[in-house]
Amino acid sequence: MVDLRSRRAAFRDLHAKGHFMLPNPWDIGSARRLQALGFPALASTSAGLAWSLGRDDGDVTLDEVLAHLRELVAATELPVNADFEAGFADRPDDVAANVRLAVETGVAGLSIEDRTGTQLYDLPLAVERIRASREAIDRTGEDVLLVGRTEGFLIGRTQLDATIERLVAYADAGADVLYAPGVTEAGAIEAIVAAVAPKPVNVLLLKPGMKVSDMAPLGVRRTSVGGCLARAAWAGFQEAAEQLRSEGSLPGSCFRRI
Repeated sequence: MVDLRSRRAAFRDLHAKGHFMLPNPWDIGSARRLQALGFPALASTSAGLAWSLGRDDGDVTLDEVLAHLRELVAATELPVNADFEAGFADRPDDVAANVRLAVETGVAGLSIEDRTGTQLYDLPLAVERIRASREAIDRTGEDVLLVGRTEGFLIGRTQLDATIERLVAYADAGADVLYAPGVTEAGAIEAIVAAVAPKPVNVLLLKPGMKVSDMAPLGVRRTSVGGCLARAAWAGFQEAAEQLRSEGSLPGSCFRRI
């Protein structure tokens, strides 16, 4: 098993130049399959975890997420980036305490969102939450990357200037990587990359037609898929179960070797 220090160093090196894919497993089996396919790193998905527990995204507790992160880290030799949602707290000091718990799971990176329910935190508070997370990581002495994530585009606040303002502020507050899920247009992605340079940017593949091969020319450092792999797995399960119920047979995919 590759030690945590080496995994964390390798994860930081991946962000230094070029582009890499960061797929999102939702359990031990999917993590190990993605490692076997040759991906260089993994990221957890809050949605995928929630669905595996029969819940909606956002309905998983801090303790459950921490246990899940420990499982993923133990299951693979790859660096793991944590989808740590909004830090499971509002106040910066409480977010910092939870970030320290996340670092203890062995992750190589973690993201902090700026959304509470269907609203964004006011920018000054959102910045303080990122700064507190940065300080918490630094106090551990561990080389863990902090991802500053703004959720505006996912809740209908699609003003690019406001999104860039937040990402720049999070970069200044100590985020190592910047991420605005929901931004899909090439021009907007390029604008974000330019605004936070030289810090790396993550882009989420969110709609048909988006391709990994298009990301590197835009200056994107890493591309993730969120809950899409988990959604595809559940869609296949649903299709097979419905056919079994209605026709008493199974689709050919059920007999394919994996």
